[in-house]
Amino acid sequence: MNRFAIKAGLGACVLGASVLIPAQASAEPAATATGTELSGMTVFLDPGHQGSSEGHDLAQQVNDGRGNTKDCQTSGMTSLGGVPEHTINWNASQLVKSSLESLGAKVVLSRQDDTGWGGCVDERARAASESNADVAVSIHADSTAQGEDASKHGFHMIIPSLPIPDEKADAAQSGGGLEASKMMRDAYKSDGFVPANYAGVNDGLQTRADVAGPALTQVPLVFVEMGNGSNKEDSAQLESTDGQLKHAITITTGIVTYLLTGSQSAPAEELAAAPAATTTTPEASEDSASSTTTTTPKATTPQSTAPESAEFSELMEMLAPLLEVEGLDGLEDLVNDKNLGLVSELASTLMAVITGAGGN
Repeated sequence: MNRFAIKAGLGACVLGASVLIPAQASAEPAATATGTELSGMTVFLDPGHQGSSEGHDLAQQVNDGRGNTKDCQTSGMTSLGGVPEHTINWNASQLVKSSLESLGAKVVLSRQDDTGWGGCVDERARAASESNADVAVSIHADSTAQGEDASKHGFHMIIPSLPIPDEKADAAQSGGGLEASKMMRDAYKSDGFVPANYAGVNDGLQTRADVAGPALTQVPLVFVEMGNGSNKEDSAQLESTDGQLKHAITITTGIVTYLLTGSQSAPAEELAAAPAATTTTPEASEDSASSTTTTTPKATTPQSTAPESAEFSELMEMLAPLLEVEGLDGLEDLVNDKNLGLVSELASTLMAVITGAGGN
């Protein structure tokens, strides 16, 4: 993973961020995580799709960022086991959110729950741009057939065909967005995930001009396709709590790697000063990525790292099946020589709660 060794995620105690603070090779050992490593940084997380489209027209035409239009949203895939993509994306994003917040980052979500409407793709891109995030990550899962497709499998990152008409979006995606996407790809490969073997994916990267989010987002964007829900093995991992956790660990690793070691040659503050694009500004709507607009100043006040009780309860409920099957000893298997790090305060707190509740 470039010139630094990093491992961030939810390892040791499932939810806490098990982090190796970046240390140059042959430099002094990594310092103890303090929970403030990402203070002053903002991450925009977009759990693709939404729980319900009731009252909304998915076919509504919105700006695609390239002078044309496309559908506001798609319904998303359903895994072979019957789990809708929006739920898989939501569960993974909640784990990533908790991990990032435990390191002091401010996390902005494109949608606030997994039951209602979350906006069209251009609205999400606009929200990402207005958040002035250091990086935006759109979390998705793919499919290649209505039923099983045993021959196609693997993860990939969607990157936009360049150049992008909007100058701010082009600067963001050709600079930090491309760098962050490659770092995320490297994190996936490092953690043993296999790059997709279909749809023109080259070493985990797929270049496309038909996905509106990257063409409309004016901050660096990573568009993650975690796996193919039409493939039996990929689908089983996407559906399970353990599998979602492993994806969340890897996604967190990619984000933290970029935030702490990336060149960030075109930070959001500089992009905000770039000349306005000649293309028209999108209205509101899309399908799985983000949404665009003018940027607003980024708050630098460190965010509270304490989990809200409702969110904590929801996350613990998600993890309950894994705890019941594996117990704490099983969870410890998620930590290996690659991700052994210094457990955050959140991790320690959760471990205390779990053991106090009589975990094995």
